[in-house]
Amino acid sequence: MQQPLGRRRLLAGVTGLVAVGVLAGCNETDDSSTPDGSDPDGSGGTDPAAEELDLREANVVDVAVEASGRSYDFDVTLHHDDDGEDGYANWWQVERLDGTELGRRALLHAHSQQPFTRSETIEIPDDVDCVVVRGHDQTDGYGGQAMVVTLDSGATQAIDQGPERQPVDETDCP
Repeated sequence: MQQPLGRRRLLAGVTGLVAVGVLAGCNETDDSSTPDGSDPDGSGGTDPAAEELDLREANVVDVAVEASGRSYDFDVTLHHDDDGEDGYANWWQVERLDGTELGRRALLHAHSQQPFTRSETIEIPDDVDCVVVRGHDQTDGYGGQAMVVTLDSGATQAIDQGPERQPVDETDCP
């Protein structure tokens, strides 16, 4: 006579099946784009996710923002080749469109896991509804990708700030 499965054995088996299903889903490909990253309709536009980032720069690749009273909680994800050079991404900052700094999150060491996310709560004046989040590298300074963020909606727009901080105006706000 066969013994009924114990609760632990049953849960372990179900967990294993779920893990296999999740891992199998990671191998699916998206056939909606062409090999060169352009739109399948032939419009010639490139998929932003397919663009190569210069990992010598402190690239801001994602920003999540949530209001917390008069302050905002920023979760900023940077992608930088911290292990590939002597310098590392040493901070990110939130600033007004005119470049005035509103707050900064210092990064005190290299991060071997890439990309990585760090958080900071920053007080934002009532008259500001769109900000720029920029990364900074210890060796190369500014560069790479920055994000423009609309605070009310949390919508983001990636911009290439180049080797020097580029001006941002209201038309860049998502």
